[in-house]
Amino acid sequence: MENPLNQEFIHPLKLFEVAKNEKRLLYTSAPMLAFRQTVHHYGTDLCWTPMILAKEFNRNKFARDSDFTISTAGPQPPTIVQFGANVPQELARASSLVVPFASGVDLNCGCPQSWACSSTLGAALMEKRELVRDMVLETRSQLHQDGWDVSGLEKDINSPKGRSVSIKIRVHKDLRKTIDFITTLLAPCSLTTTRPIDFLTIHPRTRQTPSSTPINVESLSILTSTFGTQVPILLSGDVFTLDSLPFTSPFHNTLSSSSSPPEHNIPHLSGLMSARALLANPALFSGRNSCPWEAVEYFLNKTIKAPMPFKLVLHHINEMCSPGMGPSQKDKVALLNKQERAELMKVGDMVELIDFLEEKKPGGIGRM
Repeated sequence: MENPLNQEFIHPLKLFEVAKNEKRLLYTSAPMLAFRQTVHHYGTDLCWTPMILAKEFNRNKFARDSDFTISTAGPQPPTIVQFGANVPQELARASSLVVPFASGVDLNCGCPQSWACSSTLGAALMEKRELVRDMVLETRSQLHQDGWDVSGLEKDINSPKGRSVSIKIRVHKDLRKTIDFITTLLAPCSLTTTRPIDFLTIHPRTRQTPSSTPINVESLSILTSTFGTQVPILLSGDVFTLDSLPFTSPFHNTLSSSSSPPEHNIPHLSGLMSARALLANPALFSGRNSCPWEAVEYFLNKTIKAPMPFKLVLHHINEMCSPGMGPSQKDKVALLNKQERAELMKVGDMVELIDFLEEKKPGGIGRM
């Protein structure tokens, strides 16, 4: 299928290469269309969609129209479409449908929600390493048959038809199982000249570990030391501000804001993924520790050009106007206080929302 937007898509591995040449980590995110455009404006290199159920996506046009949104008004940020699947043919077919519109596809093996795990989706797949490998290989095979360049890294990176296939995982309580899992996914096959996955995102918590518990930096250190020279690895989890990472890296020069330096140095980590913290502060990867008013205005301008449900707009604005998620008190600055945010959630439409923010923002919306 030809590129319907006449847009040249950047291969994700090219972005890894650019970040490495700039001696920094790659910055990635996980939210929606207007918000993807906003975080990209503030330094996010590569964006993810929310998890889309491959089975429903394949069978239902309404699901395709509602679950996967892209901008037709101009270039979209480099975007990875993330799927939930447990059948190789389902993932392959869904990937075939979206790759003309995206830079790559990703299999979610990390979602810990009970509804996903009960359906053998998300983190439940961490116990199905052979199935995960089969899904990845079937997807590569289908994309290759469709004419996409997914067989050799250097060829893929520089080709306008190059697309990536990747996975996102959690860790096991017994880290040896995680090592076996990744080893299975990196074993060479006839479909690729190097490895079945182009890159890997690791969320270093187990399926049962709550998000309130800090990530397991020791597990991340072991896994990146073991596999980081074989495949680019992204960290997902506890990326709240750039100066509060719980480790050091030769690709990240900002010192920790904590009183004592982090115990771990992780030289083979290639990038960072943030979700919760980016919702509160889309300018996180530009070095801001809390959300600026200009980011709120930028997001509003994008939602007018690429409309989304008003309740979702309101949710994003409320998150951005709430305290930041960094560890220090200065990171907790909020654009609106608690009472003002309660008033915000009573707003009924976009006109009321803009009027409300016009009143609250110093200088008004649109007069930066």
